[in-house]
Amino acid sequence: MTIVVTGATGALGHLIVEALLRDGVAPSQIVAGGRNLDKLDDLAERGVTVVPLDYDEPSTLEAAFKGADTLLLVSASEPGKRVPQHKAAIDAAVAAGITRIVYTSAPKATTSHLILAPEHKATEELLAASGIATTILRNGWYTENYVGTARQSAESGVLVSSVRDGRIASASRKDYADAAAAVLTTPGHEDKVYELSGDVAWTQDDLAAAISSATGKNVVYTPVNTEQHAAILKSAGLDDATIGFVTTLDSNIADGVLGETSGELRQLIGRPTTPLAEGLAAAL
Repeated sequence: MTIVVTGATGALGHLIVEALLRDGVAPSQIVAGGRNLDKLDDLAERGVTVVPLDYDEPSTLEAAFKGADTLLLVSASEPGKRVPQHKAAIDAAVAAGITRIVYTSAPKATTSHLILAPEHKATEELLAASGIATTILRNGWYTENYVGTARQSAESGVLVSSVRDGRIASASRKDYADAAAAVLTTPGHEDKVYELSGDVAWTQDDLAAAISSATGKNVVYTPVNTEQHAAILKSAGLDDATIGFVTTLDSNIADGVLGETSGELRQLIGRPTTPLAEGLAAAL
């Protein structure tokens, strides 16, 4: 069996390869692909095959997938480009004779109004039409997404958002990587969909406390409405598209779309998910 991991130069993809090695998969059975091979030197030193892989370059997909059985398709990082990039990878997998794809999707991608969901919904539809056995990992929010926010808040002493009392059931990237490795190395996951999230759905007050603990700076949560939030972001120099994304995401969180705690991530990894304060401190 050969497993190809796309996006291995990114934080999640790299952690997935490390988890596979830890769980006993032979380095010779892993292909790690990414755009910048310099970021894969540590994996190459451990015997992993590293290859150039770019969703926008079909020839790299063809070469990376040749002879492989399983593809771990880490979702692309550029909003607006994911669907054609994922389609290129799926088409290349079909052509290469890959028999199983594991895909990192978004929470309730086919039904959610989460701003990130439509591209993942379209990708899940492409996978369903491909004829290949699939496992869908609908990854919830990453605690590491708040590193930038934590640094800014520690400097200003204020955590500002428009999520109202919305909760977020985040987990660390390592938790999601361990889940992917478990699905890739144990039987019974074909054609399954997993809704993955942290064990605890936390508030912005909890986030402010975690930032304070991790940085040693007192941080207080200050809620604002969407219009106030947009004005603050504009005064900070953000462009309209980014402001729209951030405020829409906060509105989604206020509606509860990232607050569900299914327990499925904990079940897959066989341990509790990483608590917010611990995960944020490690990320910082």
